[in-house]
Amino acid sequence: MSPRDTMQHASGRTHRGEPRERHRPGTDCHGDSAGSRTPVAGSRRIALAGAPNAGKTSIYNALTGLHAKTGNYPGVTVQRSLGTCKVEGATLTIEDLPGAYSLDPISPDEQIVHDVLTGTSTTVSAPDALVIVVDATTLQRGMNFVAEALALDLPTCLVVTMTDELSRRTGRLNVAALGRALGIPAVRVIGHRGIGMPDLRAQLAQVATWQRTPLPPPTDPDEITSWADSVLAAADYQAPQSDQITSAIDRVLLRPVPGTIVFFTIMFLFFQAIFTWAEPFKGAIEDGFGALGTIVHGWLDESHPLIAGLLGDGVIGGVGAVLTFIPQIVIMFLIISVLEGVGYMSRAAFLMDKVMSIAGLEGRAFVALLSSLACAIPGIMATRTLPSTKDRVATMLGAPLMTCSARLPVYVIMISLTVDAGARIGPFGARGTVMFALYLLGAVSAMAAAWMVKQLTDRGTILLPFYMEMPPYRLPRVRTIAIMVWDACKGFLKKAGTIITLTTVILWVLLNVPMRSDAQFEAFCASDKQCAAIAAAVDKPESSTVKGDDGQVITDAEELGKLLDAQKTSYTMDNSWAAAIGKTVQPVFEPLGFDWRINVSILSSLAARETFVATLGQIAAAEDPEDPGAHLATMTYQQDTLTNKAGDQLFNPATVVAILVFFVYALQCMATAGAMRRETGTWKWPIIAYTYMFVTAWVMAAVTHALVAVFI
Repeated sequence: MSPRDTMQHASGRTHRGEPRERHRPGTDCHGDSAGSRTPVAGSRRIALAGAPNAGKTSIYNALTGLHAKTGNYPGVTVQRSLGTCKVEGATLTIEDLPGAYSLDPISPDEQIVHDVLTGTSTTVSAPDALVIVVDATTLQRGMNFVAEALALDLPTCLVVTMTDELSRRTGRLNVAALGRALGIPAVRVIGHRGIGMPDLRAQLAQVATWQRTPLPPPTDPDEITSWADSVLAAADYQAPQSDQITSAIDRVLLRPVPGTIVFFTIMFLFFQAIFTWAEPFKGAIEDGFGALGTIVHGWLDESHPLIAGLLGDGVIGGVGAVLTFIPQIVIMFLIISVLEGVGYMSRAAFLMDKVMSIAGLEGRAFVALLSSLACAIPGIMATRTLPSTKDRVATMLGAPLMTCSARLPVYVIMISLTVDAGARIGPFGARGTVMFALYLLGAVSAMAAAWMVKQLTDRGTILLPFYMEMPPYRLPRVRTIAIMVWDACKGFLKKAGTIITLTTVILWVLLNVPMRSDAQFEAFCASDKQCAAIAAAVDKPESSTVKGDDGQVITDAEELGKLLDAQKTSYTMDNSWAAAIGKTVQPVFEPLGFDWRINVSILSSLAARETFVATLGQIAAAEDPEDPGAHLATMTYQQDTLTNKAGDQLFNPATVVAILVFFVYALQCMATAGAMRRETGTWKWPIIAYTYMFVTAWVMAAVTHALVAVFI
């Protein structure tokens, strides 16, 4: 079989023999509509259906003006999406369905298509009309779905896409003749270029007149083949030749040794780029937020110190610490969108199929896991393309271990604290290499988790052949890439503007309540050697014995005043409600090298992983508003712990590595748990996921901390 326009064979598994599972459509993390009701009451609902990667979503976006995700690989759309389209004064509801090769479903996404089109869904009725979307380069294979769809006896229109690709590869097709042979209207559309969209809109305006096929197609498989041949002959169809460029590239990328080398090279360069390309932009944003925090304190410190602390330390210091990672988010999604648009995703799934089989999974599970690099939620939803219920559960429990973008700020700041910017491992930057190792650890751990689940739930299953379509390589559209990057940044900013902002405000309150009087602080300062020295220097700067980070004695009165203010802030935080909470859980996290400040940050990250950075940024900004990032490196343990003594560097190599490992394994995302609940229909699996991931995170972090402390 050709990998260009047929189904590529690999060793994996399918599960046609398993009982079918009725799936209830949900809503994805970007808010695409998947509800049972039409956006406009009483409007005609027209469904778009066809094979995966045929161009349905591109047409849907062109008609509705929405930005549903598209990509040059099968399985991008895994749920129903609803939008509206106005034609000649009438409003139509357009419904984008997941790709399906047949109405005989073997996976939840195909089950959605079957239930909606046949009217057997418990949440939505059958559509008023149907638009069948077929790829001209794979038309012979697509005729099976056309036959099954026409048998539904719905008013139907045929849309033929990729005709430009067909012509380029010396194929031909008379679209009008194809429509006449089928007995339904037919339109040629090239969605990404807008060609044929006016003709399609004109057809949609006449949806009330769409006829049903006068001669229903046969239902017997052998008869369908003969029927398809006769229809295609009437349409003067000539199949395209193999894509020479695709063939040449696949001779390298689909071979085990060179393909694997290319895959890991791409991934390695991916993480190098996150650090090297983003650093100048990240530095500029950090400087901007630092300056903004200083301005706020300058304006409000004298008149409204509480508001100054809330805005300057809580909001700007906390949320700003997260927003500085926007450049890394942009670069990450830019590279992912290019890989998707080129068509590399299918090749990666094919290449990794044998690796996935070690865990008892098939190559399509790799696409779901790879999608989790952006966010675990679409990765969990992508498991709908897997035929086996047990494979889906195993992949869902492994997907949160793939390093999502929410972990990126934590990784970047922790690596930056321990690895010098100029450090190199051979020809590569050390920071990027460490980042690659963390992502690789997450991927290996996800595979191990899936394997364990399969061992416990699905022993002895026979591996069956795995098939996946290999689309031709295409130059990605700049608009599509821009939309994906913008949506990712918008989602990140939305989280920063809601969950993270709310969390940081709450934490600021917890870090500053109960308020301490001047008398209480003076009593503390008199009993603390460092604070007493600073207070004495404030009174007599010329007699100062206080030394700065550079080892020089500080005699500047303004700088000494700031140090005394930082001491007061630190005293208030040390005796706050947040500190009490952090110290309460200290016995749990002490073997990992964490103190109460890290503990509070860990607890806050249960709302969203990014709040770990926001919390640390808030604490650092409160103690050093001018340079909170640098202050993190100077933090020390305030008292003796199981692993360290008072005065030791807080973010030492052992503790930093423990934090990184903890974040590799811990499930700190309620939205992910909710997505898992929707996909499985029970809270059992999210609870299991939270439990096993926390236990694993604690054990691995404790072991790693002990090993690093011994050898470094």
